[in-house]
Amino acid sequence: MTAPGARAHAPAGDGDDLDVEEALALVRHPKDDAPGAVPAPARHGAHGHEGHRATPWPRARETAARAARSAGRRTPVSVPLADALGLVLATPLDALTDLPSFDTSAMDGWAVAGPGPWEVREDAVLAGHGRPGPLTDGEAVRIATGARIPADTTAVLRSEHGRTDAQGRLHASRELGHGQDIRPRGQECRNGDQLLPVGTLVTPAVLGLAAAAGYDTVTAVPRPRAEVLVLGDELLNEGLPHDGLIRDALGPMLLPWLRAMGAEVTSVRRLGDDARALRRALTTSTADLVVTTGGTAAGPLDHVHPTLERIGAELLVDGVKVRPGHPMLLARTKENQHLVGLPGNPLAAVSGLLTLAEPLLRTLAARPAPERYTLPLTEAVQGHPYDTRLIPVVLRGDRAVPLHYNGPAMLRGVAVADALAVVPPGGARPGEETELLDLPWAAAGIGVCFT
Repeated sequence: MTAPGARAHAPAGDGDDLDVEEALALVRHPKDDAPGAVPAPARHGAHGHEGHRATPWPRARETAARAARSAGRRTPVSVPLADALGLVLATPLDALTDLPSFDTSAMDGWAVAGPGPWEVREDAVLAGHGRPGPLTDGEAVRIATGARIPADTTAVLRSEHGRTDAQGRLHASRELGHGQDIRPRGQECRNGDQLLPVGTLVTPAVLGLAAAAGYDTVTAVPRPRAEVLVLGDELLNEGLPHDGLIRDALGPMLLPWLRAMGAEVTSVRRLGDDARALRRALTTSTADLVVTTGGTAAGPLDHVHPTLERIGAELLVDGVKVRPGHPMLLARTKENQHLVGLPGNPLAAVSGLLTLAEPLLRTLAARPAPERYTLPLTEAVQGHPYDTRLIPVVLRGDRAVPLHYNGPAMLRGVAVADALAVVPPGGARPGEETELLDLPWAAAGIGVCFT
């Protein structure tokens, strides 16, 4: 598969005017005194469960998709066209009328009957008006694009191909074929024809087709409902970091990111390091997916594992062999509810979103899986000895350019990235073909929808 076209993004500057390539160069090749991949605080970065229980990265994604399938078929809903973008059709889209529903003019000009020259009627046929009077041989009438064709019309003569003489008769400047520039009734479809099958993703073009075919609503698989629980007493909602407190980067990021992956986010709640509040939130949530941030390791304030055990949840993935993000987890908390536990470090959380939340949400919504594709890397990427690495990249034509701000706590690289490169254990050489995961807003198609 060919890669999406190159997309240029520029990081925010500090007052200097940098062009896109200069700005990206700083992200690809940081200055010597720029910070490297700073180790995460133990509570958010360490993982006491990564050993024998960690799941290989490809299997973790398959497990998430399979878990959603095991939740069973979700009840289709009738959705107004204005709200259907990004959903998947649960019933076929059958034509409710012929398209066009009557013979229409494809051009502005004259409807003519028989051979020319023609006598021109004084009235005109306009779009949106009732049935016009029929024409007789040798007669013409002005007609607008989309207007109903008068009975016994031979063809439509385009405005630029007709002229009138001193007597007011209409002449054609070129030969006119029978039926020319007339859209016949049913040219696109007949009433009852299947236009689109079950499983079709509703794109803007699908909305237009549905409207043209007479639909006000479509029957679709509903959006999965997601709830975000932000954990950690050290998080600030505003202002500069101070006194050991840091800004919450995940709360603002997760809501639009989950929406871009097709979820309806019902709430973003900040619980701090309160185990009772976490348990209460999980037992009362009615969302299809609960996403937690932080607390997935084994520190004294990491409450996710103990809380899942107390409520009798089933751990499906407990750690993934991927960097960053290895402490992520997936659990079945109720019959039709799952929890994705994201690490607290921002880029590690992004890794968890694309590893576990994306395939689960996609399967719940019955959306098709994106076609896998690879691109060669422009430079070598160091790998982990045993784990997969996910590295932010920008796409330049048929190449993927690695970005070097890729530590687990860093968002500077992914903020300008088009995709994440899937680097296998041991690393990748320059020019080596590497699988890419498009980011929702950079991927071609419906991922750009944030509503």
